[in-house]
Amino acid sequence: MSDILSSTFVLAVQDLELSRKFYMDKLGFQEDMNVDGWCFLSRGACKLRIGHCPDALPMTKSPDHSWFAYLHVHDAKDMYNKILANQVEIWHPLADKPWGMREFAIVTPDGHRIVFGEELD
Repeated sequence: MSDILSSTFVLAVQDLELSRKFYMDKLGFQEDMNVDGWCFLSRGACKLRIGHCPDALPMTKSPDHSWFAYLHVHDAKDMYNKILANQVEIWHPLADKPWGMREFAIVTPDGHRIVFGEELD
């Protein structure tokens, strides 16, 4: 079986420009491409394709299934502080978990949730 070389998350968003600015200005993503109805973004190994879907059910209507990513980072505390400074909505504050991870979670403008985690020594 072939190896998986990388991954890209594909998300429906109601306001493409609002989401584009959120990921770039608040989370530090860069824009790789912008085509009609789509924006391709990346930060390090994480790639996103956000698609304009104005009639999509917002993730806030489905809170139990709104996680889309667990992103592994080198310094969760530093990232958490920068995200707080950017006034991003926090879903779970930074905490050391019993499964050996220091993690926190955020909420995007469309209600998607992202968890950031750092492996504890």
